[in-house]
Amino acid sequence: MFTGIVEEVGRVTQARPGAGGGTIQVACKVVLEGTRPGDSIMVNGACLTATELTGGAFKADVSPETLAVTTLGRLKAGDAVNLERAVALGGRLGGHLVSGHVDGVGTLRGARTAGKAVEMWFDAPANVLDLSVPKGSIAIEGVSLTINAIDGTGFSVMIIPHTGVHTTLLGLAAGAGVNLEADLIGKYVARLLKGYRGGGGLTEADLLKL
Repeated sequence: MFTGIVEEVGRVTQARPGAGGGTIQVACKVVLEGTRPGDSIMVNGACLTATELTGGAFKADVSPETLAVTTLGRLKAGDAVNLERAVALGGRLGGHLVSGHVDGVGTLRGARTAGKAVEMWFDAPANVLDLSVPKGSIAIEGVSLTINAIDGTGFSVMIIPHTGVHTTLLGLAAGAGVNLEADLIGKYVARLLKGYRGGGGLTEADLLKL
């Protein structure tokens, strides 16, 4: 489990995607502290397992499923990536609950300056947009953000200067693909209500007990 608060921007030193899965190596510093092989690290919103720690970098395997549903297969050596270690139990939850399981790939529609912030609009797949609400939470490239507005095909978020400096978001160009994860709690609520309304899940009495 993660919080969507990026600890460090790392740099890809090796990326080898393939039909049967791939590997990635990321140079970094902060997220290596206290990390051991087998620990989870979120890379641009996708939870990966560190398989090897060596020379100021970590390596991770990327499964065929992860390559299919995220943008990780597009990474190349030299690309910057947002990194976060799994949250420690009892630690501060500065963002929101993020699983590191990407729900879909969105696209940057455009950005404009809004005072000291930058408003960014992203087009999103329907399964993510259906779970999005104004002032609700969403993870973009592993960054916990608050949805500012929603239209027929996407949503906007405000990037404050601190977030702009400490993540990769302001370096995105229009048309760039981004990993999106809808609010975890919202997904479970939607699933429960779908079962209730469809007659195959919870009863009204069950819901009242929650």
